[in-house]
Parts: sequence; structure tokens; C-alpha cells
Amino acid sequence: MAHYNLILVGFGNVGQALARLLMRKQDLLKSKYGLTWAVTGITTGRHGAAIDPRGIDLNRALEIAAAGGSLDVLSRQPAPQPGTAFIQACPADVLFENSPVNLDTGQPAIDHLRTALEKGMHAITANKGPVVHGFRILQETAARSGRKFLFESTVMDGAPIFALFREALPAAELSGFRGILNSCTNLILTRLEQGETFDQAVAYAQSVGVAETDPSADVDGWDAAIKVAAMITVLMDIPFTPQMVDRQGIREVTPAMLRQAQQQGKRWKLICTGKRDGAGAAGKVAPELIGPDSPLFSINGTSCYCQFQTDVLPGLGIVENNPGPETTAFVLLADFLNAVHP
Repeated sequence: MAHYNLILVGFGNVGQALARLLMRKQDLLKSKYGLTWAVTGITTGRHGAAIDPRGIDLNRALEIAAAGGSLDVLSRQPAPQPGTAFIQACPADVLFENSPVNLDTGQPAIDHLRTALEKGMHAITANKGPVVHGFRILQETAARSGRKFLFESTVMDGAPIFALFREALPAAELSGFRGILNSCTNLILTRLEQGETFDQAVAYAQSVGVAETDPSADVDGWDAAIKVAAMITVLMDIPFTPQMVDRQGIREVTPAMLRQAQQQGKRWKLICTGKRDGAGAAGKVAPELIGPDSPLFSINGTSCYCQFQTDVLPGLGIVENNPGPETTAFVLLADFLNAVHP
């Protein structure tokens, strides 16, 4: 029976969903995969941190987080401030990095992941920043350390985009992709079509945990842009940043535009595209008027869809219906199993 100690960097919606999932799957992991686990460290930006080499009581941690308290009370030893010092101080085999996304640099997540890999841990993340800004250095560090750097949940939550090409389509060359990759804006546009104002639609997205208090990263297209950049960087092996994406959000989509589209039997969607362009690539995020002949037309609410063009498959599409933090948590767990039980 193999045992693994885990660190959770970030304990927001996704981190808490992962904690609940680990506990729910505990017996299955033991019986089917021959492994046990303990969370020996949790660190957050606003709610304290805890280290317990014997394992943190996750039920208690979830109660404290729900009450807005500090996790410091669960620590059996002094816990350094969030960052690399915490990772160095915590005995663990696997790091789950779920800190907030930094669109500009990918930090401090890159340093968190690199520190873990250099210390001999597998490094798993749902954070798009380090995939875009630190992909090659993290891949190289993982190879030197004989550990895995995995990030399946960064683009389409539970849809296995990267594993699809790594495992199921290993010789396929990606020439382009097109899809809806931002759940928040798709939900907002859907509710605008139903007659809500922009502020009402954003407020609803915030109430169900899809939009942040400041929704600008979604509505201005930045989240979609970094997802485009991540796919170009990894799947096309071309370094690409969100600043290189031709980006337009949904603020300019007016009620009049939506009404006119409905009269035409069409819909406005925030469309993400990426394609090879000679030795480089081009990426774009922008609202487009979509007709019923497109598979994108029927993607509602928080659902997402992406279609890929390769040299061997002219059109392969993946749709994900209404993902949430639990979906992301599942793929983090899947990455964990793929790292330690290949």
C-alpha cells in the first residue's frame, strides 16, 4: 500500500471541492489503486495556513473555511507565510497548486510548482498562468526530477484536452481550434438573451460562483485569451502569451444586437480561435454571430465546446456541459492518479 502526503496551495472553491472529493473517494483509492493519502499542508492567501505531518483534519478545515476563520489553529508546527518557504517546510509527495491566476507573469504559481518539483514532488495545477508563462522550464524541471507536471484542468475543467493529444492522438499535428472556452461569458450572454440586463447577468454569474467579484478577466476576454495561449503553447509547441491574442470581450454586445440576432435565428457567442501561421501561430478571442448550422449555436449556460483541426482528423469536437469546481477537482484527482499510478 503506497501512501502520499499532499499540499494544497489555495483553498477556495476548487481547493475545497478537491478536499471533499478526496474524502469521498478515499475507500476507492485504497481498494482499487492501492494508495492512501493525507493532506499535510494547506496554505491560503487570506485564511491562514496549517502544517501537520500526521494529516490535517479536512472536515475541520472545511468548517473553518466556510466560517471565514483561520486555518492557523490546525497547524502542529509554525507555518511559514504562503509561498516557497511553506512548500519547503511541509513534508509532502504531491503539490496541488490552485492559487489565483496571474495573467502577466504566472507568478507566484511558477515558483510554487518549480519548488515542489525540485523537492521531489509531483506538481499538479488548475492555474493557467504557469502553463502559459512557465511551461518549458517546468517541464524541464519535472524531467530532471523524475516527477510529473500535470495541468489537465486548466482549459476546459473536466474535458481531457491535453491528455487527448498526449495519449489518444500522439502523432496528430494540431493545425487549429475553435470554440467557446469561457463559461462565465457564455452564461452571461445566455441570460442577456433571456432579457436580463448586463448587471443582472453578471450578478447571477457571481451568485453561482462562475464570476469573480471583479468579473473583468472574464467579460473583457482575458480568461479566454490565456486559455487560447495555453493551448497554442502546449498543443502546438509554440510559446504564446495572452497579450499576443487578438482580444475583444463582450461589453460591446448590446441588447439591440442580441434582439437582431434572435430575429435572424442566430446568437452572439465569445469565440476562441487558434491556428498555425507559418512557423508561428495566431490567436483570437471575439464575439461572433453564430448560426444554427454551427455546433457552437447550442452551447448554453456554463457549457463549453472546442473543435480541433489536425492533419489526420479534419474536425474533432469536445463538449462539456455545465462544469463547476467539482469538475475541476475531479481532474486534479485524475492528474494525481496519473502521476503516482500510471
